[in-house]
Amino acid sequence: MSYLYYPGCSLKGTGRAYEESLLAVFETMDIDVRELNDWNCCGATSYMSVSELKAFGLCARNFALAEKQANETGMTDLIVPCAACYLGLSKAKRYLDQYPDIRKKVDEALATANLAYRNHIRIRHPLDVMVNDIGTERIAAAVKCSLEGLKVACYYGCQIIRPYSEFDDQENPTTMNQIAWALGAKTVDWPLKTRCCGGSLTGTVQDVGQRLSYILLREAILRGADVIITACPLCQFNLECYQNNMSRQFKESIHIPVLYFTQLIGIALGLSSRRLAMQRLFVPFDVKAKLDQVAGGQHVAS
Repeated sequence: MSYLYYPGCSLKGTGRAYEESLLAVFETMDIDVRELNDWNCCGATSYMSVSELKAFGLCARNFALAEKQANETGMTDLIVPCAACYLGLSKAKRYLDQYPDIRKKVDEALATANLAYRNHIRIRHPLDVMVNDIGTERIAAAVKCSLEGLKVACYYGCQIIRPYSEFDDQENPTTMNQIAWALGAKTVDWPLKTRCCGGSLTGTVQDVGQRLSYILLREAILRGADVIITACPLCQFNLECYQNNMSRQFKESIHIPVLYFTQLIGIALGLSSRRLAMQRLFVPFDVKAKLDQVAGGQHVAS
C-alpha cells in the first residue's frame, strides 16, 4: 500500500502530535506514505468565505502537483488527515468535476504555472484508509498492548462526514469506533459525537465556542468515558486546551484527556510515548495507570 500525504498547515503547527503519531503508525504498519512536494494551503476557513474560486484554485494546484508526483510514483490516493482540509479539498474536487465554468477558469489559472489537473487523484481520509484498506482485522492482529477495559468516546466532529459522506454513515459514523474495538477498547454511546465543538468561534466569540465544547466534554464524562479520541486538529485543540477555563466558568470539574485516534492506535501497537507525541498533550494521559485502574493492574508499557 502506497499513498501520497497532504499534511496541511495544522499538522505542521498545532496538530503536530497528529502528524507524528499518524506517520509512526503507518510506518509500523508498513504503509508507504510520501508527503506531497511543494503543497500549499487548502484554502479552508477564510479563503472559502472570501472567494470560493480562489480557494478552488489553491486546491487545484495541490491536485495538479499530486498528479505530477503520481506519474512518478504510481500513487493516486492522497491522504488528508485534517478535517477542514479534507472537507475543503473534497468540496473543490466536486465543484471542479461538476461545474465546467469553474473548471475552465481554474484550468486557465493552472496553465499559467504550467500545471494541469486531469481528475486522476482520490482524496482519502486516514479513517477510511485504516478501516477499508488496512482493515480492522490486520489492526487487531498488530496489537501488542490490548486496551481492554478502556472506555473511549469517539468524536468525529462536523466536517469529516458532512456534507459529504464518502466512507462512513453521515448520521451515525462508526469507523473510529471500529478501530477502538479492534484495539480492545470499549466505546461509550455518545450521541454528541458529530455535534460541532465550536470550531473557530473559540478564537472569535470565545464564550460561545467554549460553551459548545463544554457540552460535549460534560456529556462524555457523564457517560463514563476515560478518554476522547478525534481526527480533527481544531476539535482536539478546542476540547483539550480550555478545560481549566470551562471548570472555572461552569463551576464543575472538567478534566478528560483528548487524543488523536492515531495516538490511541500507537499505544496499542506498543509505540513509545515520544513517537506518539504524547508529551504535546495539555491534559496528560497515563494509559498504563488507567488500564491498571480499570482492569485490576496489568499490561501496557509506555
